[in-house]
Amino acid sequence: MSKIVTIKAAARSRAGKGAARAVRRTGDIPGVVYGDKQDPQLITLTYRTVLPHVETGRFLSTLVDLDVDGKTVRAIPRDVQFEPVKDRIIHVDFLRLGKDARIAVDIPVHFKNQEAAPGLKAGGVLNVVSHTISVYCPADFIPDDIVVDLTGMQIGQNVHLSEIKLPDRVTSAVRDDVTLCSISAQAKEEEVVVEAPAAADVPATAQKAPDAAAAGAPAAGAAPAKAGAAPAAAPAKAAAAPAEKKK
Repeated sequence: MSKIVTIKAAARSRAGKGAARAVRRTGDIPGVVYGDKQDPQLITLTYRTVLPHVETGRFLSTLVDLDVDGKTVRAIPRDVQFEPVKDRIIHVDFLRLGKDARIAVDIPVHFKNQEAAPGLKAGGVLNVVSHTISVYCPADFIPDDIVVDLTGMQIGQNVHLSEIKLPDRVTSAVRDDVTLCSISAQAKEEEVVVEAPAAADVPATAQKAPDAAAAGAPAAGAAPAKAGAAPAAAPAKAAAAPAEKKK
């Protein structure tokens, strides 16, 4: 069962957007408590007191004892509003819980014994379809989580909510038999084959471009040069040899 946390609050008399903005300017959070056939009660919450509970990720399924000016009110958070730019908490709604009240609440789903699933050992992938499920339960008996045992699961198998044994006094709040998870085969990467372009597809400029190494080779059909023949273009300095000195 979820533990009950205590949060201090103060009653406030003014309602409306202007009053709520005034509370936020002081660094606090405006809130309201409603339900149990009683009039809504406006409250003010300290920001640093509420924030750690919101950051747990389970605030909306946590029982809260609101200490409103010394009077305890059992409630459960129903909505948390955030400022869209700075992501600060700007309002919290609480549902007042009467004696023997039953409520609908979202419970997190956890998966265990993944190492005992043959499908995962064979390279399969666990696909989590539902991270939470909605259940009806007594207000003073909210399960911490719903556990799915993956022992023996093969590739291609899945787990539905109807296959899970829920705790006593806890029933599903949804009509459909939702899928919680499945094990699927890992997708294989397709091998990409790159074909060399045909000669007809090669641009004409690319076909005519000579190879750098063959730039000085003779043209096709030309007779080879005779052995000992002088180079076609002798260096300029070699053409002008110095004359012999006269005695």
